[in-house]
Amino acid sequence: MEFNEKLQELRKQKGLTQEELADMLYVSRTAISKWESGRGYPNIDSLKAIANFFSITIDELLSGNELLTIAEHDNKQKENYLRDLVFGLLDLSVIMFLFLPFFAQKENGIIQEVSLLSLSKIASYLKIGYYVVIIGTIIFGIFTLALQNFNYKFWKKIKRFVSLILNTVGVLLFIISSQPYAASFLFVFLIIKALMLTNKQ
Repeated sequence: MEFNEKLQELRKQKGLTQEELADMLYVSRTAISKWESGRGYPNIDSLKAIANFFSITIDELLSGNELLTIAEHDNKQKENYLRDLVFGLLDLSVIMFLFLPFFAQKENGIIQEVSLLSLSKIASYLKIGYYVVIIGTIIFGIFTLALQNFNYKFWKKIKRFVSLILNTVGVLLFIISSQPYAASFLFVFLIIKALMLTNKQ
């Protein structure tokens, strides 16, 4: 008997509706419906709660293959969570460019290091470009951290791609406009992101 059939049978033996079981397991009724229809599996924590609630072992609840599938899915979710966390934090940390002296500014023949907020001796189109890239990256970092559990397919597909594009545009912009410190920091962030995607299994 498959997990979805076992869960349905155990619930009915207790005389519970899907909604009542959901309340007792602290999950949504949609989750119970999904599990019972065979459209998905609970994560490890929910499995433990189900086994505990029905006073059975996880081995009694699942076949070997199902347990392996859930473990793999759980590991994949944890890896994705970690990647989103790193991408989000790196993008958010670009906020330091606004306040720390990452930008070179020539004044009275002397090159000074200033923050973006203090940068004034450059062409306005460049300054606007800097702000667009930096503010865009910060906002995207906030979205990445805030929407980690958002399962909309389009968002899942584009979030890392957009982060890499913003990062790459920033590196190129700072290199072209001779801002080596800002370019170097963003380049390090880009390498970290690329390595995390390369190690994806």
